[in-house]
Amino acid sequence: MSNIDQMVNQLRAVAAQASSSSAPQEAGGQDFAALLKSAVAEVNSAQMDAKQLTRQFEAGDPDVNLQDVVLSLQKASLSFQTMVQVRNKLVSAYQEIMNMQV
Repeated sequence: MSNIDQMVNQLRAVAAQASSSSAPQEAGGQDFAALLKSAVAEVNSAQMDAKQLTRQFEAGDPDVNLQDVVLSLQKASLSFQTMVQVRNKLVSAYQEIMNMQV
């Protein structure tokens, strides 16, 4: 499974946990912080892989073609943009909670 697919699955798991009314950590499941940390690590890994492929292509490695480099860069970009949107939603939710009347 690709890094992006794993991140999407993790984000879905986080969304399922957030929408459920059960405890924050289900039996056998991961807590939100661990899922978020894992998703950030996946984004970092995608960016590092893209950087490595780019360097190999620039060095003239015959095993690396331009299509692989472009695809890797697009995956890294998409995963980063997704993570930024998740962060924006988390910040927005936090601000909304902080502005609630008690």
